[in-house]
Amino acid sequence: MPREVGVTRRQGLKSMATATIAVPLLTTAGSSKPAVAGEHAGALNVMTFNVRFATVVDKTPRWSVRRPVMRELLRRERPHIVGTQEGLYQQVRAIEKDLGGHYDWIGTGRGGGSKDEFMAIFYDTRRLEPIEFDHFWLSDTPYTIASNTWKADWLRMVTWVKFADLADGGREFYVLNTHLDSVSQYARERSAKLIGETIAGWDPSAPVVVTGDFNATAHDNRVYDLMLGNGLVDTWDTAASRSPVYGTHHAYRPPRPGGRRIDWILTSPGVTTHWAAINTFSVDGMYPSDHLPVQASLSLA
Repeated sequence: MPREVGVTRRQGLKSMATATIAVPLLTTAGSSKPAVAGEHAGALNVMTFNVRFATVVDKTPRWSVRRPVMRELLRRERPHIVGTQEGLYQQVRAIEKDLGGHYDWIGTGRGGGSKDEFMAIFYDTRRLEPIEFDHFWLSDTPYTIASNTWKADWLRMVTWVKFADLADGGREFYVLNTHLDSVSQYARERSAKLIGETIAGWDPSAPVVVTGDFNATAHDNRVYDLMLGNGLVDTWDTAASRSPVYGTHHAYRPPRPGGRRIDWILTSPGVTTHWAAINTFSVDGMYPSDHLPVQASLSLA
């Protein structure tokens, strides 16, 4: 049975849980979609996005300034699934509003309820129907709210959802969203192992999509090796085409070609990735976050 913790959207899903298409466009500055990418009927468009938390003491561009840029990006791209990291409750609600109609989300604060960062999963309700969901904390006591036994610098957690794809005869698949610690390599490695143990307990016939900010460089960190050792593949590597690669944590500076790719979309091996992209969208030099969103166009079978 899924565990419903704190603030979890939405009411229709709550009762369900307790009981049990747009293509990316050219952006104002930067292109999300590889020039050689084609259209793929029925493809599932997925985004992972560290949206940078909003606080009154934040010395970076404030959320009130960044929000219109993020709204424009999301409305142009219209992904079917967005896994966000660092969003506070008011930001999650703002993103829900800015996505417009036909979107909903599932998540809870990593401090419990509406406190602290959410690992929210947004989804297009016209395409996807949630069947089951859960949250757990990246610790030795994963179902103890706000637990942190691995001395991570911040509380870390996972939100996952099992969806039915309404465009594919109700085919079921899992989406898992997380944000690993930015300081402790030990906590990151333990987290990767726990995520693998969780995935191993799921229905093996259902595809898996993992989104997240892993705070570890792809191809250059044991965390990456552990995640692939969990039976996952990196959509960036398996994509038929891809955009230029940039460091995904750009800190509001111009994107750096060939920089560290720490935000990933991973899948089970049977998933086809048509294209993958790092989106460099900005408006008049303003970026929506200090991270660039990463996107992938997928066919589950």
